[in-house]
Amino acid sequence: MSQTKRADSSSSITTYAQGVLKRIAIMRNPYLVGLADGSMSRACFQLTQEQFFFAVTFFPRPMAALVGRVEDPHVRLNILHNLVEEHGEFDVRGFHHNTFREFLRRLGSKVETLDATSIWPEVRAFNSVLTTACVLDELEVGVACMGAIEQAFAGISAAIGGGVVNRGWLAAEQLIHYKLHAEIDERHAEEFFTVIGPRWGDRARRYYVMQGLELGAYIFDRLYRDLYSKGRALTRAPRA
Repeated sequence: MSQTKRADSSSSITTYAQGVLKRIAIMRNPYLVGLADGSMSRACFQLTQEQFFFAVTFFPRPMAALVGRVEDPHVRLNILHNLVEEHGEFDVRGFHHNTFREFLRRLGSKVETLDATSIWPEVRAFNSVLTTACVLDELEVGVACMGAIEQAFAGISAAIGGGVVNRGWLAAEQLIHYKLHAEIDERHAEEFFTVIGPRWGDRARRYYVMQGLELGAYIFDRLYRDLYSKGRALTRAPRA
């Protein structure tokens, strides 16, 4: 497939992914609404972000599994580049694992105790679905699932970053991790979609791409809903 056709196909997948995310209204997820309208307490936000850390630090692992499943080494680079960026372009300080820990530290979390924190089943379920999609399911399902999450996270990162600043929990210059993802994750999504672009023209394989996009959108939206529900139940704190 020519580079032009590959680009057109990946653009079609991006358009479909955007349609899925719009249909499920992920940007009106209760988590984001609660952060924006002031109904989410700082205690709830901090607790749920501490749990989200376990999704952040796990995310590169199913991504790495996908790298090994892509036969064409040239196409494989699209996911590999994404994986390298997750690891700070080989700079330990830039590992997303570490930038998110720093975000939590600035919020006031005791990051030194994170390793001893129990992971909520809501987060483990999310991580488990990613593993199944990327390791055991059709390649298109895994790649599209990860791409849909990256596509969604660009907007979500901007919303969370803006919410944190607007609530006065961090100053704009203190914001870390979310600012970066708001800038790069649409490109990350495109890198995933480029891998499966050639499959879009095959009706049988397109089905699996669509399944992956729907799955990624669903589980990401579900994760935020579940985090918010449990976070509110555990904190019951007055507004911060």
